[in-house]
Amino acid sequence: MNPDKPPINLLGQPLALCCAEPVTGFFRDGFCKTNSLDQGSHVVCAQMTQDFLAFTQSRGNDLSTPRAEFDFPGLKPGDRWCLCALRWREAYEAGVAPPVYPESTHEKALKFIELEILQRHYVQ
Repeated sequence: MNPDKPPINLLGQPLALCCAEPVTGFFRDGFCKTNSLDQGSHVVCAQMTQDFLAFTQSRGNDLSTPRAEFDFPGLKPGDRWCLCALRWREAYEAGVAPPVYPESTHEKALKFIELEILQRHYVQ
């Protein structure tokens, strides 16, 4: 990530805030920004659904349970969260992909997921 160039979203514009309550993102700044340390590429801003939360928990990533030691309140349907691009794709392939906020999803998501697939899941 070049610090002189603002991160770009799927619409070719500056990346917008995904969520500040709860605070999301690899850097816990509310944005789905990334760098070389973010091995999971937390770049997809998605709206949580019950189906997705159950799916990701079944894959060993429980996003619903609060974890006070990480200042994590636990997510519920309707919350926004920066997801790993490959987990979103896995959920898509399983038929439970959550809706995507294109203005808050980093363009790096396109390295893992085709634009046409993401577009079908945009929040209107």
